[in-house]
Amino acid sequence: MEEQIVVAGAVFSADRLLVAQRNRPPELAGLWELPGGKVAAYESDADALVRELREELGVEVTVGARLGVDVALNSGMTLRAYRVRLTAGSPQPHDHRELRWVAIDELDDLPWVPADRAWLPDLADVLREGARPD
Repeated sequence: MEEQIVVAGAVFSADRLLVAQRNRPPELAGLWELPGGKVAAYESDADALVRELREELGVEVTVGARLGVDVALNSGMTLRAYRVRLTAGSPQPHDHRELRWVAIDELDDLPWVPADRAWLPDLADVLREGARPD
């Protein structure tokens, strides 16, 4: 069986990061994450992230550099993050309870989805350097 890649987008605006509060599944509902989703067999990571953020947030984006390390979700699924630049639209929570722009000092205070916690140091570094998306 081929490994399933799940992509997440770190959308930055100046000194803020866009985070999304999960609706489901029940064990993750209410926790915060970087938005994204599964890569289909025919898609590149970047194509999947563009599609997922269009569906979940109603925005257009360009995908930049990888962010942080790959995170193993289980034996057949890996989570991967990318820096993302918002190019059109205003993020709306189509698939989440809530969206929030957070500053560096708010990162550690959020109840994160466990897998996304691996990227907190990398996210803080980007916010510290002024959040250049690439």
